[in-house]
Amino acid sequence: MSSLRFKSIDNLSTNAEGKVAGSSKITAIFNENVFTLKTARAFLSDEAYKSLLNSVKGGKKIDRSVANQISAGLRQWAELKGVTHFTHWFQPLTGTAAEKHDSFFTLKSDGTAIEEFDGAALIQQEPDASSFPSGGLRATFEARGYTAWDPSSPIFIMEIGTGKTLCIPTIFVSYTGESLDYKAPLLRALSALDKSAVDVCHYFDKNVTKVTATLGWEQEYFVIDEGFFNARPDLVMSGRTVFGHEPAKGQQLEDHYFGSIPERTYAFMRDFEEESYKLGIPLRTRHNEVAPAQFECAPIFEEVSVGVDHNLLLMDIMDRVARRHKLRVLLHEKPFAGINGNGKHNNWSMSTDTGVNLLAPGKTPKTNLMFLTFFVNTIKAVHDYSDILRASIASAGNDFRLGANEAPPAIISVFIGQYLTKVLGDVKERVGDKFDEQDEAILKLDLHKSIPELLLDNTDRNRTSPFAFTGNKFEFRAVGSAANCANAMTALNTILAETLKKFKEEVDQLIEKGEKKEIAIMHVIREYIVSSEKVLFEGDGYSEEWHHEAERRGLPNVRTTPLALDAMITEKAKKLFEENGVYSHSELEARHEIELEKYIKRVQIEARIMGEMATSHILPPSFKYQNTLIQNIIGLKEVGLKESSYTNQKQILEKISEHIGKISELVEKMIQARKIANAISDTRTKAIAYNSQVKEPFFDTIRYHADKLELLVDDSEWVLPKYREMLFLR
Repeated sequence: MSSLRFKSIDNLSTNAEGKVAGSSKITAIFNENVFTLKTARAFLSDEAYKSLLNSVKGGKKIDRSVANQISAGLRQWAELKGVTHFTHWFQPLTGTAAEKHDSFFTLKSDGTAIEEFDGAALIQQEPDASSFPSGGLRATFEARGYTAWDPSSPIFIMEIGTGKTLCIPTIFVSYTGESLDYKAPLLRALSALDKSAVDVCHYFDKNVTKVTATLGWEQEYFVIDEGFFNARPDLVMSGRTVFGHEPAKGQQLEDHYFGSIPERTYAFMRDFEEESYKLGIPLRTRHNEVAPAQFECAPIFEEVSVGVDHNLLLMDIMDRVARRHKLRVLLHEKPFAGINGNGKHNNWSMSTDTGVNLLAPGKTPKTNLMFLTFFVNTIKAVHDYSDILRASIASAGNDFRLGANEAPPAIISVFIGQYLTKVLGDVKERVGDKFDEQDEAILKLDLHKSIPELLLDNTDRNRTSPFAFTGNKFEFRAVGSAANCANAMTALNTILAETLKKFKEEVDQLIEKGEKKEIAIMHVIREYIVSSEKVLFEGDGYSEEWHHEAERRGLPNVRTTPLALDAMITEKAKKLFEENGVYSHSELEARHEIELEKYIKRVQIEARIMGEMATSHILPPSFKYQNTLIQNIIGLKEVGLKESSYTNQKQILEKISEHIGKISELVEKMIQARKIANAISDTRTKAIAYNSQVKEPFFDTIRYHADKLELLVDDSEWVLPKYREMLFLR
């Protein structure tokens, strides 16, 4: 019986393409399955529509007295589209979305069957919270949790096959009020930033009443044939290949980047894009990425909370649609060794309700000063809280990616380009306790005329920087591809909210002492530039020199997740998040515990599948080929040939035997190390042990010997799909 590997190769030519999207204009289907305000206007009464509008635009709570009117309009719209069920769609701390479907169907007391959806069911539900991660906030027997409607994110209809479900985005909290999800803290962080940013904006424009953080994510992913995926237990169980020798050709020719999209993958892309457009996900770009079989898509910028929801939705859609095409999407940060990993670059900015991008240079001295204010405050925030940003992107998968093959290192630094470095240098050189009249010339920096130079400087952006300014936004490049963007966005928006608060306090103090407002602002900006300049780095983040330089500067370089997560529970972090109303101390402690548990389980799964595959997939064909060589040597001896005629076979046999012995020995030691780690009760100590006693001593070493066997053993006997097949065969 041939192996799954060879069956998959044989089946490549017969794999169906699945449903292929039609040729409709995007504008004709965009938001087709979304309850937009325009749709709401057609299905709601004036009173209900105004209540919903005030909630969406003004952040006000839905008036419960009109909730029944809103739910009735929602049901009418949904049923016209063939919907039979509804669900509260939320984001528990598992990292994926969750949903429990209820039907509109119910029975009256007399047995009459009716369709019903009341306001109470719209606004709040009570799912079982016992099986979701809580980090000790809730005991298993304390199952009660609540989902509460988040009107800031639009309600949508999810189509799965022929079924349609009305999805209501919600937050998820415990009975005692602690957040058990990613969404609630994110909304709190955005609210904190809004308040702090508006206060600072009033130095420049009193008409600003709201500042909105915006997000444009770039989702990287690999696509491989489903047959190859199914034949790789490591991909099925962990999302990455724990074994696999690099192919003769990888990405060294750089011929895949922006190349012609393979036809089968193109059909898959068109299919998932159509579903995304119907859900209001504004996808704009698609292209081949650097590594073979790697691709990327990206949307138009949206408000952060909506962008986070849309990214989570997209990952789900991509996975489902890929299966229809007999493909599989790999979102792990490092599914293949030796080539690019997957990132999810978070392009982030801020805009006012007066239409100003706060991270874009303006046309007047006043708007340039406003730009400089928010630009420098962002740098200061990253400098002061780099440890918290590092913790926000920490995961077992991202540890494989950071610092490898075009991913930024674990050292958090900021790239701003040569032009803005010079601008900040000019401001910094204004020495002395105060700016005098001549120094007011710095306020008239004509950034507007230099925009072409600025954009040119940042077009060839630093791909090794984890946090780079790219013209009118910052790109947080270190976020992992499988992550929920909410974690990084919660951290980033909170640290800037805090920094802007302090900035305003310091400026106000100078103004109270009689300083002119603009001069006071420049004075504090200069202080911030001086105090945070060590986080600025324009060079190669991969270089060993940068690691030494970063150490001299005092920048942290925390390479592993268990240690990076420590930043979540420092007194600094607790003070930051509590004072901005984002996390309570207990919520932070719980999240720290949950992330450590995730890390342990991920490494544990990989260690188990590595041991299983070594025993059942690597060693058996190696034994078989070993015996073949032995029989070959014996046969050559028996016919009387000289020893020199089978020297090569003996050398290969010795190498194979050595690798087999090493794998057997190391797997057994790894199993024992895992047992020792499992016996540790303290979660942090256990996570550190899984990294230092299980992962680091054994993963790469076992892999080395297994990958050497892949090169030595007869290809016809090797049962695991090889890199050249998974990455290059369509």
